[in-house]
Amino acid sequence: MANFSIKDVETFTGIKSHTLRVWEQRYGIIKPKRSETNIRYYDDDDLKLLLSISVLNEHNFKISEIAEMTSSEINEAVLKLTSNEGEFNNQVKSLISAMMSFDELDFHLKLNEYFAEYGLEEAYIQIILPLLIEIGILWQVGSIQPSHEHFVTNIIKQKLFSYIEGQIGNKVECNKKFLLFLPETETHSLSLLFANYIIRSRGHEVIFLGQDVPLEDLKNAFKNEEPDYIYTTSTVSHLKISVEKLLQFLSENWPNSKILVSGYQFNISNSVIPSNVKLLKTANEFISFINGISVEYVRNS
Repeated sequence: MANFSIKDVETFTGIKSHTLRVWEQRYGIIKPKRSETNIRYYDDDDLKLLLSISVLNEHNFKISEIAEMTSSEINEAVLKLTSNEGEFNNQVKSLISAMMSFDELDFHLKLNEYFAEYGLEEAYIQIILPLLIEIGILWQVGSIQPSHEHFVTNIIKQKLFSYIEGQIGNKVECNKKFLLFLPETETHSLSLLFANYIIRSRGHEVIFLGQDVPLEDLKNAFKNEEPDYIYTTSTVSHLKISVEKLLQFLSENWPNSKILVSGYQFNISNSVIPSNVKLLKTANEFISFINGISVEYVRNS
């Protein structure tokens, strides 16, 4: 079982350390553990509970009200709040069902059906992303294990690799060069794979390095290269380097490249963004930006 510092909890949940201490003292909302050296820490169950409390609090539940609820009541309230009631609710639920029984064939067939009906891009945004959010909620409330997430993400990766392979060699006259990587200790690669497909499908060139790339290796391998764009994303809080230092490193080593970043850790960061760095908060923003590159070329031709 993992242990988390109060700073880790703040990063994951968005609950400020000071606020969490007040909640602990005033409402007894949670009782942190103490190390032999009297340093507070939180375990997996604590983190799951605090994530759920954060969700409820963001939806206008008062903390005094939450403090009166049992863990089961908190979980039920979160599930009710986050239930996907949108147009693609049935598709998401059907994939959840296949996941719960680890039915690989059913999951593959359903994905194939949705990709054929909606296209990869719309299916990813309208079905896959909500699916991943719901999986995160189910993990928070203890309904699934990490193995369920691994099962789902590995199948989705297979699909994305297949679509990416179909775009290799697809280049347009105005193509730009993109360098894609995930920083060291970041292993969640679905967003990077989706970006790889989007960029290639627009006829641009991609150097894809994948996950967990040490920055010094990146620097040594590409110190004489000037890609037009460098793209990275991050969701985990335990990066080997801080978001601010990562942005500085990329900006300083590739001052003539445009640095594109996305993901939860960049979205919540208060770091000063260098002038050659652009934050793209959503998948739709990323797609619009990539589409705009070719439009700008045509306009200037």
